[in-house]
Amino acid sequence: MELNLKETPMTGSGRHLLVMPYPGRGHINPLLNLCKLIAQTKPDLLITFVVTEEWHGLLSSESQLPPNIRLSAIPQVIPSEFVRADDFPGFIEAINTKLQDPFEQLLDSLQQPPSAIIYDSYLSWPVDVGIRRNIPLAAFFTMSASCLTMFFHFDLLVKHGHFPIDISERGHEVVDYIPGHAPTTIADLTTIFHGMGNITYPRTLDSMEALKKAQYALCTSVYEVEGAALDCLKAKLGFPVHHIGPMIPYFDLKPNSMIYKSDYFQWLDAQPKDSVLYISHGGSYLSVSSAQTNEFAKGIKDSGVRFLWVTRGVSPELTDSIGETGFLVPWCDQLKVLCHPSVGGFWTHCGWGSTCEGIYAGVPMLTSPIFWDQIPNSKLLVNDMKIGLRVTKNDVNPEKVVTSQEVAGLVKKLMDPESDDRKEMVERAEKLSNTFKRAVAEGGSAASDIESFINSI
Repeated sequence: MELNLKETPMTGSGRHLLVMPYPGRGHINPLLNLCKLIAQTKPDLLITFVVTEEWHGLLSSESQLPPNIRLSAIPQVIPSEFVRADDFPGFIEAINTKLQDPFEQLLDSLQQPPSAIIYDSYLSWPVDVGIRRNIPLAAFFTMSASCLTMFFHFDLLVKHGHFPIDISERGHEVVDYIPGHAPTTIADLTTIFHGMGNITYPRTLDSMEALKKAQYALCTSVYEVEGAALDCLKAKLGFPVHHIGPMIPYFDLKPNSMIYKSDYFQWLDAQPKDSVLYISHGGSYLSVSSAQTNEFAKGIKDSGVRFLWVTRGVSPELTDSIGETGFLVPWCDQLKVLCHPSVGGFWTHCGWGSTCEGIYAGVPMLTSPIFWDQIPNSKLLVNDMKIGLRVTKNDVNPEKVVTSQEVAGLVKKLMDPESDDRKEMVERAEKLSNTFKRAVAEGGSAASDIESFINSI
């Protein structure tokens, strides 16, 4: 098995970070953003970012990386990330059983041994590698801190008779006993109770147990927002837990960037302030049914609200929605779009990265969670932060289709500039946005914690 490696340059400091993400867009992007921040702060520190061959090709063509970050590929020994929806449990099993050997081969080939390994907490085997080779380990979390506290106290759900459970009958029951976690219903807790989540959660619990042997934890959260959960994690783990802020590309919001010349930005420039609903309710592979998408499309059209919609497939219903009020794109630079003056709302699937980008941009949101931590993230936005409205609910039959009439009503309610509900959501969203921005600014809580982590390696 041949490894796709470049020569590793030696650095003046002799420090070298080896970084292993979970092979999915929602995991690679935030960890790569952290690496860019570290690289800019410490240009004499070498960072090797390890990906599978499919991601090596994609990232090599699309990423502008600092000179002290290099991409290294390991063979494609797992199913393609882009077809994994056909067998998600099989994909999870593959990344936990087939990546370790090629990763260790890469590690053996390095000219400059790593000073530390940063790994995605969804993986458990890097912990064994680091312990065996006496390399310090930092676990990187792509979920909210409150979601993590739930997984670390999973035994309490069992003790209180809330797992296993039929959420169709008992989803309304309240869980108020998890340390650091706001009270929630069973239905809003997480998808361990739904479909594939019920099959794959044991692997997540394994990874939570493994990371207790690490030396650092990196939480992509802001202390001012999730302080109780972060304090709980610090007490539970007994080693440094760094709250490094949202790992979104806020450092790349440059007005003179070429991306701003794209056709969708030209369209946004022509729209009134706060008038556009930005829509992206599917991750890199998860999506809603075609029947539901058609209802979404009809509802958006009937609402009369302007929209920019990221969608990989164009159905007749979507095509019919195009006109002076709509614009479809297969991809866009999401954070830059959300921060555009004409964008006044965000319809999201509630992945943690997208959730943080919406908060950073200070826009109210519509939520359509699909899987895993997207469900409690939706609850966080709607019930706790009160900056959003639910499109899909978690305490009903997952096959239930939200009608176009319901969609149109929710879209108009979110975007109506005269609505008192919208005015209140905008005010709260702007305050949260300022909290995020202060945290990541120089001297802020998140920026300081990143510096603290770097200095501790």
